[in-house]
Amino acid sequence: MDITWSTIKPLLNGLFLILISYPILGGLGWFVGGLCYRYVFRNKKKFFTTIAENKAPFITIMIPAHNEQASLKETVTYLLNELNYNNYEVLVIDDCSTDRTPQILQSLQKHYSNLRVIRVEKNKGKAHAFNVGVAFAKGELVLSNDADTIPEPDALNRYVNYFNSPEGQNIAAVTSNVEVRNRTKLITKSITVEFSSIVGIIKRAEMGVFGSIFAYSGANTMYRKSALMDVGLFRQDRATEDISIAWDHQLNNWLSVFAPNIISYTLVPETLKDLYHQRKRWAKGGTEVWLTNLLKVLRHPIKNLGESLLLFDQTFSILWSFFFAISSIIFVFLVINYCATQNWSQLLYLIFSTLLLICFEMIAGTLQLTTALLIDTRGNKLSYILFAPIYLLCLWVINTITIITTFIPAVKTILGYGSGTWVSPTR
Repeated sequence: MDITWSTIKPLLNGLFLILISYPILGGLGWFVGGLCYRYVFRNKKKFFTTIAENKAPFITIMIPAHNEQASLKETVTYLLNELNYNNYEVLVIDDCSTDRTPQILQSLQKHYSNLRVIRVEKNKGKAHAFNVGVAFAKGELVLSNDADTIPEPDALNRYVNYFNSPEGQNIAAVTSNVEVRNRTKLITKSITVEFSSIVGIIKRAEMGVFGSIFAYSGANTMYRKSALMDVGLFRQDRATEDISIAWDHQLNNWLSVFAPNIISYTLVPETLKDLYHQRKRWAKGGTEVWLTNLLKVLRHPIKNLGESLLLFDQTFSILWSFFFAISSIIFVFLVINYCATQNWSQLLYLIFSTLLLICFEMIAGTLQLTTALLIDTRGNKLSYILFAPIYLLCLWVINTITIITTFIPAVKTILGYGSGTWVSPTR
């Protein structure tokens, strides 16, 4: 059968239409998924019991740390004094810190007997540090806690409630609802909106539609140690080890849970430079997960229906990023050309069409964000909707640029040339 332009053109037109409307369709899709969680999903945990001390499982709170002198003392002190739980330890994996992190830990160990420290002499990244720590963790439940993150006082007890539930033996991990601690700047207020959009809608939609989630929060997630061992621990060459292991758990038939009623508070980037570096890591990690699991899922698309749908979404997210970049270049070229040739009618048509598309995308995005802010913490953050335009315009562009710039490095990682070495953000 000969392939002619008449057969290819409709396919290209269809792809073009999907790419144009992808942000609108995506926003509406997550909006509907959030409603499914709110009104259809019946397995939400609403009540928590206090675990008796003689029945409380031992928990290891693990903090992989590299040059975290700015926040580590506050975090460790909080964890050792403010949690409403007794049967636990704090294990810090000092991943070759070159600042005052070792001295801070040495000082803290003099005051707290349930603080243990392991020093890794070569910086190989968070995943490697965590994998080393698992070998020394005394608890069957391991809470991954970033050095700049503090969970609410009842967090451990609530986590255990999930693992002790009837379906708890199948749970590999429970991830918390992450809130922004430093909401003092314009950019951090905008990230607060984004966190509610991602956490408030996407994870709820995944739970409501698929009954499980496909990305953990690296800031604060509790793992079953045996589930970590079952998938070979964290992938050490991945940019986002938390997303990678979430997919490994899914494909090994483990259950992963989002707990919106377990709150943890974390610090977020306060400058565009730091935000860009964070999003580069996120984008690279997302592409790595896409490349790692694409063929696995496509071999059994019906059996892995949830994974298939999410990879489909990720595929169009990557395609749309390149499409957006190319379209922007073409747009600038056409504007210059129409101005040079004084073709004002075409210029007005181009600008009007572009603004119309942006308006539809903004409406869909605002609908998603508003729903997320209403659902998340019972609407307490609804006032942050005022910062939605910054998120919808600024952060979308940053996320798009980072997907494009990290695509080739992600491919290199999959081919065996990746590294998990980390650099802590400036604070």
